[in-house]
Amino acid sequence: MMNVERIDLMIVIHSLRGGGAERVAVDLAAGWRERGCRVMIVTQTDGREDAYPLPDGVQRHALGLAGDSAGPVGALWGNLLRVWALRRLVRRHRPAVVLGMMTRGSVLAVLAARGRARVIATEHAHPPSLSLPAFWERLRRSTYPRADAVVALTRGTAQWLDEHLPGVRAQVIPNAVRWPLVDGEPLLEPPCVPGRRRLLAVGRLHPVKGFDGLLRAFAQLAAPFPDWDLTILGEGEQREALESLRDELGLGERVSLPGRVGNMAAWYGAADLYVLSSQAEGLSNTLIEAMACGLPCVATDCDTGPREIIREGLDGRLVRPIDDPDALAAGLAELMADAGLRSRLAGRAVDARDRFGTARIMALWEQVFQGERVN
Repeated sequence: MMNVERIDLMIVIHSLRGGGAERVAVDLAAGWRERGCRVMIVTQTDGREDAYPLPDGVQRHALGLAGDSAGPVGALWGNLLRVWALRRLVRRHRPAVVLGMMTRGSVLAVLAARGRARVIATEHAHPPSLSLPAFWERLRRSTYPRADAVVALTRGTAQWLDEHLPGVRAQVIPNAVRWPLVDGEPLLEPPCVPGRRRLLAVGRLHPVKGFDGLLRAFAQLAAPFPDWDLTILGEGEQREALESLRDELGLGERVSLPGRVGNMAAWYGAADLYVLSSQAEGLSNTLIEAMACGLPCVATDCDTGPREIIREGLDGRLVRPIDDPDALAAGLAELMADAGLRSRLAGRAVDARDRFGTARIMALWEQVFQGERVN
């Protein structure tokens, strides 16, 4: 029989299409590969729609079992096929650790690898804000207590998991910011217009990101702050609706939606203020990146996420209530009107490079991989 290389770390995730968890999976793979580990990323999809390139030296195995199933019987059969395929891969490569990314990847990892590797389940969204089919809710409830460790991005999510999944004692490891930021595709240079200031927002164009409320807030600020423009970077299902709302509010000359870009460092560097308008967040990679780049930030105070990143009054502002354009406009106006305040907050925001630095976060993962608790 042909020899098969044994894997140190196997990361299980649906795809490497755009998304925070997908980028974290790639960053973790790269980090452990740099430490000399043999790493494999297992996806349901192939690489044709990847948003993030595979790190050098990291293996990729596509199960080819993506897609929706017809009805509950079809869904059950489809998931059995995924478990069997992943189990065969685990038997073949004998990984030391199998890391499931997000609920579905974590459930599949536990079902396929429990007893054959150290299995770690992770949550990258706050469960109350993410509706799951009842089938997956039941599977999470039955499988997570059987994982060797369950990891959440925030204390709020860890507390929810402990309270709602008997037998789980979740641990907290936030996402790391890889500093300096690395460029990817597509490359799009930010506009540089003398005398103009830029308010920047980044995220998937989805209702949960609250960009409609952000547009309504900016509509209140456009007249009193005539030298400020708003840029929303990202792509998604709400593009047409947001463009229509922008035009309806008379902001066509002041608000741009260029799409997704890969050279985020350039866009953070060209901005004067960052805003996160989300109704819910797992953590928020973009908020951490913006702070690491020295941007003062205003963020809605979601149930989890921003309040564990921004230190209120020290390196940013939190806005309450989260679904109120008036409150968001007031929070933004305070910083837009005061260059000195922006400078003071930005001076402390860069602490994010250490607070969420790769070395610190990787050390926490190493503890979990070795069976130690991190909190």
